[in-house]
Amino acid sequence: MFDAYVQTNRDRFLDELMAFCRIPSVTSEGDDGREATQWVQRRLEAIGGEVELIALDGAPPVVYAEVGPPGAERTLLIYNHYDVQPPDPLELWETPPFEPQVRAGHLYARGVADNKANVVSRIQAVEAWQATRGELPVRIKWIVEGEEEMGSPHLALLAERHGHRFADAHGCLWESGYKDADGRYLLYCGLKGIAYFELRARGAQSDLHSSMGTLVPNPAWRLVWALNTLKAPDETILVEGLMDHVRPPDPDELEYVRQLPFDAAALRERYGVAAFVGNVEDAEALVRHLYAPTCTICGIHSGYGGPGSKTVLPSEAVAKVDFRLVPDLTPELVHEVLRAHLDKHGFEDIEVIPMDGVRPARSPITSPVAQAAAAAARQVSGLEPVIYPNMAASGPMYTLCDAFGIPAVGFGVGWTGSNVHAPNENVRLEDYFDGIRLMAAFIEHFGRTAAAA
Repeated sequence: MFDAYVQTNRDRFLDELMAFCRIPSVTSEGDDGREATQWVQRRLEAIGGEVELIALDGAPPVVYAEVGPPGAERTLLIYNHYDVQPPDPLELWETPPFEPQVRAGHLYARGVADNKANVVSRIQAVEAWQATRGELPVRIKWIVEGEEEMGSPHLALLAERHGHRFADAHGCLWESGYKDADGRYLLYCGLKGIAYFELRARGAQSDLHSSMGTLVPNPAWRLVWALNTLKAPDETILVEGLMDHVRPPDPDELEYVRQLPFDAAALRERYGVAAFVGNVEDAEALVRHLYAPTCTICGIHSGYGGPGSKTVLPSEAVAKVDFRLVPDLTPELVHEVLRAHLDKHGFEDIEVIPMDGVRPARSPITSPVAQAAAAAARQVSGLEPVIYPNMAASGPMYTLCDAFGIPAVGFGVGWTGSNVHAPNENVRLEDYFDGIRLMAAFIEHFGRTAAAA
């Protein structure tokens, strides 16, 4: 009955997803999130959700909802976000990013894979369950925020003020996860943290003629020299004290990860690179990807970068730098050692401006919520899922889950070609409708863990 309901409502379900994707919820560029939150609110209320829009000073609203029997033996926390990445560069999109279009079995739109298809498919799964099976076997508590794409700067305040409302959750379903090239669901039980900084060097009061380079210091050179102290040519991070706080994986964990499927050659071909950093291959590449911190120059700007030439000595130079964090690194610690490192090397004048920051998070792959997700993935796909101890990307899992002792797992409806954060972002339609079935199977298996507990 469940599958028949989904099939009968297939066109409506797809129309709902497309309507949500038409909302240009780029909160990092000034969208206030109101239209997106109202859409989510209406859709959650339609499945019987008790919904509240939580206002936090300086932040777009957070949608908080509870649905399902209050007396259920199991409580599930679900985390999603409605904000999306900016669509630039627009010229690389085949169709406008906020005008969803179906082409060759794919739905193209900004934010469809990250994270709107996951939001909508989960809500639709609850609707289909209620229509065909009756009351949910679990109590679901939903958090849908609007700042994930800029580091969730206000989510800690939400957790501080409202954490008591969801601290009793027995597990959390995280926002993301994908299918690999072989059609296997990839499940994630953790995330790296992130510490994002702006480094700024200043020179003269205004840009000058480049002939003044004989006398006036060039902040662009100053910044380049400072950046050069952060990493060695062999990619070793040189920031003193940072690596001292990196907790290595234990032997059992390493052995588990080395047995996971990972095709380095296929990934290199997809990215168009001749070799990975350190020439690592397969198992060692995956270990590095999951357990090594990073130091990345995300962008540099100074002086003139337009067409033709302009002989200018810039007055300012700016670099955006991020560090992906593994246990036991924190954003605060990285800020401290970065500042000390620059001072030690004579760059006291380089300004360090902290921006986004979240701690790394890690849940056991053996937790009931992770095992329920794995059972659901087997049921829907007929294939053994791949359970990763963590994702190489970042998100506020520590804030909502680790800090309250709530184990987490992530799965979703994307695939290896979803182009997340890139032009022509997409999901495959069959993956989307499989995602509705996956959510229902997950609810079923997670509800059964109450009897086994």
